[in-house]
Amino acid sequence: MARGDFNRYRGKMPMADMNVVPLVDVMLVLLVIFIVTAPLLTHSVKIELPKASSSPNITRPEHIEFGIRENGELFWNGEAVALDALPARFAAEAAREPQPEVHIRADRNVRYDVVARVMAAAAKAGLVRIGFISDPAS
Repeated sequence: MARGDFNRYRGKMPMADMNVVPLVDVMLVLLVIFIVTAPLLTHSVKIELPKASSSPNITRPEHIEFGIRENGELFWNGEAVALDALPARFAAEAAREPQPEVHIRADRNVRYDVVARVMAAAAKAGLVRIGFISDPAS
């Protein structure tokens, strides 16, 4: 009796390659569809807009240069001022329209409580624009 082979696929290994041809075909079809439909998606109406030449009106509010030295001396735009006189001066500046900005230039070694008192006096008076000026080189 002849010996029959019941397993015809005994020595064959599964195919490890992926067939990318259908993927490339689909991508090319989508690319062609996109190229054809993209110009149709821009619904633009040709309008001739009027030309106007104007420069922006930049009004910068005045600012207060406030200096604090290491030993606690205070300067208002270069003029020496006492800590007790600050609330009245800040209140007068807060009433102006537009409100000026307060630029604080403090020495590197000044005590923080002096800077905090100046900022608190300005905030209590109603000034909302308080900033620090620093030297970026150091």
